[in-house]
Amino acid sequence: MSLKIRLARGGAKKRPYYRIVVADARSPRDGLFIERLGSYNPMVAKDHPERLVLKEDRIRHWLSVGAQPTDRVARFLAGASMGDKPAIPAQTKKNQPKAKAQERLKQAEESARAAAEAAAAPAPAETASE
Repeated sequence: MSLKIRLARGGAKKRPYYRIVVADARSPRDGLFIERLGSYNPMVAKDHPERLVLKEDRIRHWLSVGAQPTDRVARFLAGASMGDKPAIPAQTKKNQPKAKAQERLKQAEESARAAAEAAAAPAPAETASE
């Protein structure tokens, strides 16, 4: 059985509240879970003590038996110095400009590089002639 430590959503519409649970990876997000490991309330201030509540000993137990945290839970655990922070992919296709815009950027870089080389080339020639 593949175990995940993940968020299960609760609360009213537009007022989210999340439970941090360990569950079978095949079960639905808000469905059956094995154990509740904490809670996350994004509606309170970031420095509020009830924003993130973790049962650290139980989380360590589930990590030791092979439960894998999701990316968001792994970031919470890294903030509590209980694990490594997951790497965020640097570039995706969605955040890059379209093809024509990329061509224009390349041409602008090449012209700027050529202008810099042209400006740098006469300066050493003048100092050599003196």
